[in-house]
Amino acid sequence: MEISKEIFSLILSGLGLGIMVGVSGCGSAIGCVIAGSTVIGAIKKKPETFGVNLVLQALPGTQGLYGFVAFMIYSGLLNDQIGNGQWTLLKGAVLFGIGCAVGLINLISAIKQGQVCASGISAIGSGHNVFGNTLILAAFPEFYAILSLIASIILSNGVMKLTF
Repeated sequence: MEISKEIFSLILSGLGLGIMVGVSGCGSAIGCVIAGSTVIGAIKKKPETFGVNLVLQALPGTQGLYGFVAFMIYSGLLNDQIGNGQWTLLKGAVLFGIGCAVGLINLISAIKQGQVCASGISAIGSGHNVFGNTLILAAFPEFYAILSLIASIILSNGVMKLTF
């Protein structure tokens, strides 16, 4: 049994969308757990630091949102073109690649951001005033997640123009 190009294109597209949102969400969950586990230890020492630690613990959650935004953009493109036969194998392959890139970048940046935040939370729990410093350092992994979202938005216009 041979799979048609149209079906294969849809399989690639579905995998790309799933990786895009799923892997990004997994990264956020892991990053939040890394930072959140450290909050528990910090508030045992200094319960009054819970508020600032909560902010730091939540930061890795944004990567899941970036993956979801990209998912919404590309699922909309797919839905618009699938009915009229304009979704090609090339478009499916490109969507798969974009999904892998967005998912992987968000996975790694969320985990690494969680580690940076965990170090800051630990220091805050030990009595050091490093909230601002931790926010600045945590912005660096975030930057790459934002770049992946921006790149995926820019590429969305190019995907529409592919005709091969």
